[in-house]
Amino acid sequence: YIDGGVSISRTARVFPTYLIFKPAMFVTAFFLIRYWRFNFNLMEKINSNFNYKKIFLFFGIGSAIFLVLHSIFLGITIDNDFYKFFRRVILLSFIIFEITAQAFLVINLYQIKDQIKKFINSRILNFKIILVSILVVVAIVSIPFLASTEYKAIKHALEWNYFIGVIGFYLLTFFFWKKN
Repeated sequence: YIDGGVSISRTARVFPTYLIFKPAMFVTAFFLIRYWRFNFNLMEKINSNFNYKKIFLFFGIGSAIFLVLHSIFLGITIDNDFYKFFRRVILLSFIIFEITAQAFLVINLYQIKDQIKKFINSRILNFKIILVSILVVVAIVSIPFLASTEYKAIKHALEWNYFIGVIGFYLLTFFFWKKN
């Protein structure tokens, strides 16, 4: 998969894979909303004057909504250029909203790191900062490849590996909080 032989959506739109993939995306979106609301509530308790908490909440919940929309339209084939464009816009919106939410959450966490230092692993915060920075740079650098109709294998490899990075953010969250 990660070598670029096939896209994520191509693997998820065939029987029986879509029977697992689509419901899993709805469940994932539910947990994404909970994740972003939890972080918003945490920031609210620590300091209600943070400017960025509403931004990451908006973009985080927005990313979950775009994930649901993407899942709904996945596997529906309509030979119409507008429909294909619409599906791409939804997926691109998910990515933009997700990375924006992650970036603003990391900024907020960095701002309060001294207040929560006894509860967190500071090294993991640095990993999160590096990961989000890499994701932003890769997104910007990959724009010419994505705009092209060529480089299909590169696009697929980029897609798989990019989403491993996006998901890695949540894995780092697991290691971020110290256990009591």
